[in-house]
Amino acid sequence: MMTKHAKTAAKERPLGGSTLLSPGERSEPGRSSVETTNGRAPRGVAVTNETLERPRRRTFTAEYKLGVLQEADVASAPGAIGELLRREGLYSSHLVTWRRERDAGALASLSKRRGPQPRRLAAEKKRVAQLERENERLRHRLRQAEAIIELQKKLHDLLGIEPGSPQGIETSA
Repeated sequence: MMTKHAKTAAKERPLGGSTLLSPGERSEPGRSSVETTNGRAPRGVAVTNETLERPRRRTFTAEYKLGVLQEADVASAPGAIGELLRREGLYSSHLVTWRRERDAGALASLSKRRGPQPRRLAAEKKRVAQLERENERLRHRLRQAEAIIELQKKLHDLLGIEPGSPQGIETSA
């Protein structure tokens, strides 16, 4: 005969491999609600709201750029250009860009400013562009007028009309 075993409720059975805890004892020590920080800084520690200064773009004068380029051009020892770049805190791309600018337009292009132009200069450039367009339009009209006058001269020669005489009036003497 088979014997029936009494079933026990799940909460009355001990978990596998665990020891029985007395009532009121927590299974995870050190996690009481009093000590919980929930990801925040512990109390009593002052947190300063530091605002870091925004980094500024470096600017180099034309004289500085030319000086660095001259020094790099005369550097012949192995590693001399790398030493120059480290000492000055530059990148090799600076040298490439500055050489290209120097070869293209010399000192004027080396000292060009980035960013928006002042409004006064922009207005002057706009006015100069407008005057150049008007000048070109007037030159075109002048070329047309000269071509018409040249054509009239040739026509007078072909028809045998004197340049100063009125046309269509026959003079009989």
